[in-house]
Amino acid sequence: MSRSTRPLLIVVGGTDPAYRGYCVEQAAAAYPIALIDTKPPSWQQHLVVDHEVADTHDPAAVVAAGLALATRHPIAGVVTWDEYSLVPTAELAARLGLPGNSVAAMTACRDKATSRRLFAEHNVPSATSTRVDTLDEATATALRTGFPVVLKPSSHAGSIGVIRVDTPELLPTAWEFATAGAGEQGPEGSGVLVEEYLYGPEISVECVTQHGVTTALAVTRKEVAFPPYFQEVGHTVDADDQLLPEVAPVAVQAVRALGVTDGVQHVEMRLTPSGPRIIEVNARIGGDLIGKLVRRATGLDLPRIAADVACGRTPDLTPTARATAAIKILYTPATGTLSARSLAAVPGPEYPWLHQVTWLRDVGERVVLPPEGDFNTGRVGFVIVTAASPEAARDRLSSLVEGLTLSVTP
Repeated sequence: MSRSTRPLLIVVGGTDPAYRGYCVEQAAAAYPIALIDTKPPSWQQHLVVDHEVADTHDPAAVVAAGLALATRHPIAGVVTWDEYSLVPTAELAARLGLPGNSVAAMTACRDKATSRRLFAEHNVPSATSTRVDTLDEATATALRTGFPVVLKPSSHAGSIGVIRVDTPELLPTAWEFATAGAGEQGPEGSGVLVEEYLYGPEISVECVTQHGVTTALAVTRKEVAFPPYFQEVGHTVDADDQLLPEVAPVAVQAVRALGVTDGVQHVEMRLTPSGPRIIEVNARIGGDLIGKLVRRATGLDLPRIAADVACGRTPDLTPTARATAAIKILYTPATGTLSARSLAAVPGPEYPWLHQVTWLRDVGERVVLPPEGDFNTGRVGFVIVTAASPEAARDRLSSLVEGLTLSVTP
């Protein structure tokens, strides 16, 4: 690898080409980057100055890899957009004396039980939540909380193991589902949480924080499906969303309560009858290409902003666009083998508003819906569109779905 004369930005994990490729590309457009990942660079080889192979979920391994890179290059900053690499990245930034969040703050974000406790201590509107270890404890807690309740692993992501339970009779099956998910969760939290179900539309607020000062940049309206599971099937970002002034203070309050001082945050909440209430704070760019939607809608480049903050530079937060951007995630209609998949429209002059069509599964592959599967096994692809308004974006997505062919054989 060639030695860079400019200080490098180390990117820890988060190199999946479908969901995080754009983050790597946009960071590399601004900084020479080095990767710490579980395998050597492949598709991103041309973007990378150097790399180290390490377990990106293991703090000691990430620190060792980062120190090895630091012997070969000056390092400007460390960043991740991988939920499970937040704590190791914080460890590395601290070891190198670079800007970043504390390990305690990242652990508080990762462990939802700790998050709920800190929200309560700082009067952040959230949900009643209790950590439990057995079905008997879950049953007693659910009866005390009141149905419906939500069971979720304490330190997972991607809605893995998260399920709504409407009656006591459904608890044993739901407990099996949640504990199966909890068995694979990160080390920052353990057990299962029993939480009050929050009624209302789900949104997220995309934020940036530097030196402890948080700015809310955009609102993402979410579409959730497959009840009692919480699979996200669509997101819409509108530059003119009138909700931002209402929800921004709650997001800022939540970020502060967890001790987050730097980086980009994806703050999930529900708009309940009593006002916005926090679901969780993810101390990284939102998944499902939300960063792409924000850029299409507002012109704000979240990976670049995250890179700037990691390197101690003041990011440019001036919007340069006013539009709506939306993603529709295409799920299999049934569990089985994918036998056909096609979309009538393709990006090009005929559809200038259709910016991306990505297939995640090929014909012949097995696709599995919850509860046996999760978002990784149930998704077949996604499409991204822009429009002048959320209504127009929905119309365009509907027209695309009308020209969609998805066939599955049992």
